[in-house]
Amino acid sequence: MHIAIIMDGNGRWATRRGRARTVGHREGAKAVRKIVESARRLEIDILTLYAFSSNNWGRPRSEVDALLHLLQRYLISETRRCAAQSIRIKVIGRRDRLSRSLMRTIEQTEEATASCNRLNLRIAVDYSARQSIAAAAQILQRSPDNDQAAFSNALGCAIHSANGSPSVDLLIRTGGEKRLSDFLLWECAYAELSFTDCLWPDFDETAFEAALEDYRHRNRRFGRLAAGAV
Repeated sequence: MHIAIIMDGNGRWATRRGRARTVGHREGAKAVRKIVESARRLEIDILTLYAFSSNNWGRPRSEVDALLHLLQRYLISETRRCAAQSIRIKVIGRRDRLSRSLMRTIEQTEEATASCNRLNLRIAVDYSARQSIAAAAQILQRSPDNDQAAFSNALGCAIHSANGSPSVDLLIRTGGEKRLSDFLLWECAYAELSFTDCLWPDFDETAFEAALEDYRHRNRRFGRLAAGAV
């Protein structure tokens, strides 16, 4: 099962409390740990988190620096914990605009958790689905294969995902907005969508399990008729 989450609402969480937006991002990082551990316990196969979009470069430089620094701190602090719990960490998205220091941390984290197999945790950084799809199309121009499997593999190459680009079963977005925001557009073609007003720092294991329970009652037909329908 592949769960994807748009972690929205960190800044608003802080603003409503009269605090700096960066405080909300730090609290959001704490929520990440809770949900990752919950996903492992619930035996989710793949968890993809939208941490930093390509459009986020347009935010104030101070906030961008804080977000990327927080990501680096998260990777450094969580690598050993994830390795001990057999959680594999993979960062997907562009890498050419990241600092050398962050790139080294990403590579060290990926290497340290490469053999883990209980949960595949993918963190989307400098990620844009549109840019990724365009890059995959360029890669596929040099290949004789042009079916969906080949394109999925090309898309995986474009975002540094060695295992291709697996389809999403359930997409969760916190923060009250109801849009995909350029996240996993190809992979979410038949995903079930779950939107909640809960801001990301307040999204906990109970809310996560509630979204999964709702998903279990969905009737996924993939364009076909339900069993017994006439």
